[in-house]
Amino acid sequence: MKTMCIGILILAVCWATGARSVNAAELNSGVAVRDITPPTGYRMSGYFSERFNTGTHDPLQAKAIVFQQGDEKAALVFCDIIGIVREVSDRARAIASKRTGIPASNILIAATHSHTGPLYAGAIRDRFHEQAVAEHGKDPHEAIAYADTLTATLVETIAAAQAAARPVSLTSGTAQETTLSFNRRFHMKGGGPVRFNPGKLNPNILRVAGPIDPDVGILLARDAQGNQPLFALTVFALHLDTVGGTDYSADYPQYLEQGLRSELGDGLVSVFGIGTCGDINHVDVSHGRPQKGQVEAKRIGTKLAATVLDALPGLATAGAPALAARSVTVDVPLRACTPEEVAQARIDMAHVGDGAVPFLDRVTAYRIVSQASRGSAAIPLEVQVFRLDGRTAIVGLPGEVFVDLGLAIKAGSPFENTLVVELTNDYAQYIPTRKAFAEGSYETVNSIVASGGGEMLADAAVRLLKELL
Repeated sequence: MKTMCIGILILAVCWATGARSVNAAELNSGVAVRDITPPTGYRMSGYFSERFNTGTHDPLQAKAIVFQQGDEKAALVFCDIIGIVREVSDRARAIASKRTGIPASNILIAATHSHTGPLYAGAIRDRFHEQAVAEHGKDPHEAIAYADTLTATLVETIAAAQAAARPVSLTSGTAQETTLSFNRRFHMKGGGPVRFNPGKLNPNILRVAGPIDPDVGILLARDAQGNQPLFALTVFALHLDTVGGTDYSADYPQYLEQGLRSELGDGLVSVFGIGTCGDINHVDVSHGRPQKGQVEAKRIGTKLAATVLDALPGLATAGAPALAARSVTVDVPLRACTPEEVAQARIDMAHVGDGAVPFLDRVTAYRIVSQASRGSAAIPLEVQVFRLDGRTAIVGLPGEVFVDLGLAIKAGSPFENTLVVELTNDYAQYIPTRKAFAEGSYETVNSIVASGGGEMLADAAVRLLKELL
């Protein structure tokens, strides 16, 4: 027995020593930026109508961050487009993994949700594309196969970030910003379903239907000596539908970068991750002032930059690096629909861009055709978690996730600083809460997942976070 105890003690000491050596390994990180702007004239995303690009206000970009510590490797990529479809993320992650040695499960690819980028996939794009081919014999608004180009560029961006990896020191924490974001769902006088975007100064507004998330998650990387700022990751829960129009634009994150560079240097790369904001936008219904266009985007991005800069002196230097990643695929049930509903949806999709059927009927048609294309009763959705040290973790969720779900993940996380990013690896449309499904309105009509699916993803994220503590 004594011999056995000594053996166990030796194993325990060896394990602990090995763990310390891994944790004590130097953290290296690199960042890279590549242009993903489509050609002029490409079809644009964001709305249930067809619109074509006429120019570029600011280029759309993919920005990759690679972390390496010992044998652990991870990559986070953020793109100035409305969403990342599964076909693109699967291919890009697989190819990038072979090229860099980073496990595909340790690669996160996210969209910022800009509504002034390309419409390159999905049921609405397919409908407009089919109409163009039927009329012209080809689609004159798709000069390139954008999904293929995007995939190749994502791989190149990840590889370039890995090549740029160097020893870094990290500062992380959370600031508070309560003046920019608003829950867009409201209970109205007279009862009935919750209404989204009821209009400014609407006298029938009774009360807001949900909270916001005021957290501004911040991760700043400097060189190993703590001097030169290299990149800043900012995570904030606010829809990117500020600009409108027909010019390509990254929306307010471009002004966030300008504001950060004004203080931290032109060499800084500002990376933006969108928080859980399926029901959050920038519209303040308490006044009648217009809130659209580049002026509004600049106001938001500049204020967000000021919030980050004001918070930096009070943020903690990261603890001993302890890079690790976990992921799990959750089979989330899809909403039920009958063959008759699918048939009607395919008929209504012919009018998705012309307004011949009511708006919510067009949304219903889009949702049913989208979920029918999945070809099963459930959708496999991946949840990812990345640990940087003992107090900082990053969570990736697919779809436009309701704010309550992100707040629940943070409340259940054992990490002091938990950054929750939506729209990762798959564009699964809206992910509402059970409460929201009961209340109705646009986002629930536009959700392909069944009620309770969002809570399944949030629970999975908390489990992974606890595993990494």
